[in-house]
Amino acid sequence: MKHDNNLKVGSFFAGLGGICLAFKQAGFELAWSNEIDKAACKTYRANFDHLLIEGDICDLSPNDSRLKHVDVITGGFPCQAFSIAGYRKGFEDERGTLFFKMLAFIDKFKPKALFFENVRNLKSHNNGKTYAKIKSELEKRGYVVTERVLDTCEYSQLPQHRERFYIVCFKNKKKAQWFEEHGWPHKIDQKKRLAFDNIVDPVADDVHYFDRYPWYYNIAIKEVDDPKAFYQWRRVYCRKNKNGVCPTLTANMGGGGHNVPLVMDSKGLRRLTPQECLRLQGIDDKKFVFPEDVSMGARYKQVGNAVSVPVVRSIAKNILRILTEE
Repeated sequence: MKHDNNLKVGSFFAGLGGICLAFKQAGFELAWSNEIDKAACKTYRANFDHLLIEGDICDLSPNDSRLKHVDVITGGFPCQAFSIAGYRKGFEDERGTLFFKMLAFIDKFKPKALFFENVRNLKSHNNGKTYAKIKSELEKRGYVVTERVLDTCEYSQLPQHRERFYIVCFKNKKKAQWFEEHGWPHKIDQKKRLAFDNIVDPVADDVHYFDRYPWYYNIAIKEVDDPKAFYQWRRVYCRKNKNGVCPTLTANMGGGGHNVPLVMDSKGLRRLTPQECLRLQGIDDKKFVFPEDVSMGARYKQVGNAVSVPVVRSIAKNILRILTEE
């Protein structure tokens, strides 16, 4: 089996670069990426050295001379329109239509494979009609579509409950069939899951402690009795995760509001730090950096919108394997 490390990837909705990092670690070459969020672009540029085009995909032309040919197109297209936590408007929400903006680039480059990641609810949204439309558009372009819902804590060592919908497509039917049968990750032995202490530091900077939000703190502290457990603030109550995993990281977890993961250390009750959140996404916080001028809120948003890198890397390795098989 011959492996060609020159297979190139183009990425849309790149965020801080989680999908790109996973594909790079799997052996692909990153050709270009596109992202609209200015703060995310700062973080991306601090960690990657290939072309990043900052701006709205709607303003980007498939004929842009900067966009070189790629073998794979990836996209973590905006999920809020389909999210269980959101309004579930789907294609009625402008963000839900951005998937179709990618189709012009797929038509231009005709990549050998496609990879998309989204929230679990995409598959069932609008009684399955939303995903049926997406799948139909891809099949019209000659792609064979395969998909899975995977939970990070079941398919990697990361102790985070994060169910996501993954879509992998191939132009070649035999390669798609192989991937369907052999390419998806297998569940791991839960005994191999990373321990709490591998993720959570003994103490954190004062800014992260929950007593800065007295109304929330006075309610939450009554439920916290385990220094080795993840808790979650849910609008007006706090609950412990009894399975030993962190609740899903979200884009809005940087404040004292809804869906904030909490831990108790020797200094008190606090939210997770951005570095701890990176670890929960499988990103090495000693190598991956946030520029100093990226705000704390933006850091949380970027990690909450990111992917679990080991899960995507496992998928990407098998995409590379089947694309380079003789």
